[in-house]
Amino acid sequence: MDKHIHIIAKPQSGKKVSHFWGSPLLPPGYPYPEYTDSDGDRWPYNFICQINLADIAPFDTEGKLPHEGLLLFFTKIDRYLGDFEAADCISGYISDAEDVKVLYFPDSNGFEEILLTDIDGTPLSPRGLPVIFSDKPEGKYCDEHMLFAPPTHREWENWDPPFEDWPILLQVDSFNGKDFNLNFMDCGVLDFLISPEDLAAQRFDNVRAIVLST
Repeated sequence: MDKHIHIIAKPQSGKKVSHFWGSPLLPPGYPYPEYTDSDGDRWPYNFICQINLADIAPFDTEGKLPHEGLLLFFTKIDRYLGDFEAADCISGYISDAEDVKVLYFPDSNGFEEILLTDIDGTPLSPRGLPVIFSDKPEGKYCDEHMLFAPPTHREWENWDPPFEDWPILLQVDSFNGKDFNLNFMDCGVLDFLISPEDLAAQRFDNVRAIVLST
């Protein structure tokens, strides 16, 4: 059985490398990840979270992920953050590879925070929300943010071909904070899926995403 690693938001815990939202850490000069829409226009992906992999080492006893460096998750979820006119968004079907961007950097020394703003200087992402990790949930009704989450929100036995048996690399639950309200359809979850072969090889360029709501 997969060992689930719970991700617990801790707003009062001070600034941490591992966090939801805020500004991603990227190498100097590294372009912020963008995608091209159906009209040929370029748009930034939503930055979801970054994980300092040293933080998960005590809980990743099977060594599924590297235990050093950074893992960053980006995708298209503007609509679930309240921009209902957003054209591109992850849906209830497994996405294409270009709908998701997961970056892994073995060494983050010298990296810089990249803050995206609109023309008025307002940050495009909610404020950074520090997280910690645990091998058990914080409580009975806690948010279901997890690495290697069980597919409990999936109403069918397996993913559609050719994604059968792909594990959930990251699950993000619907939740809210002082400056955001994230709602996946009807209090559902966003799941990032990875092939077993890519996970074993520590490759993250073919991750897919799906929104599930039961």
